[in-house]
Amino acid sequence: MIDSYQSILVPVDGSEEAEAALKKAIQITLRNGENSKLHIVHVIDTRSFQNVSDFQSTMYDQVAASARETLETYLKEAKDAGVARAEYSIEFGAPKSVIADVAPKKYGSELIVIGATGLNAVERLLIGSVTEYVVRNAKVDVLVAKS
Repeated sequence: MIDSYQSILVPVDGSEEAEAALKKAIQITLRNGENSKLHIVHVIDTRSFQNVSDFQSTMYDQVAASARETLETYLKEAKDAGVARAEYSIEFGAPKSVIADVAPKKYGSELIVIGATGLNAVERLLIGSVTEYVVRNAKVDVLVAKS
């Protein structure tokens, strides 16, 4: 059993729920000591770009730039709260698999703190929420934060 989490992953998408998860992840990181690391990740869903050919790289760049701005704000929030070891990344792919599998392996995460729901209501209705998928499929502990 893990007494404290040294590497915490928090996926964000700009939603109120993701911001609540970020606040909770910051608290957990601080509580687990100065060696704990917080990794904030935003996943750009590449499925949104499958039918776009000519402008694909420009759209990627615009979406990534917007995500980077938001992530810089979140990183500042974590550092201002006292988290010494905080970083962020932008990943590309299907959010469900990136958050549940790829990112925890890549960043050595022991805990995922995720919002109860995200921005994509249509996907939730059609194929289930990202959060539900992560809870069922992640190989690490998952904490669902509610706003």
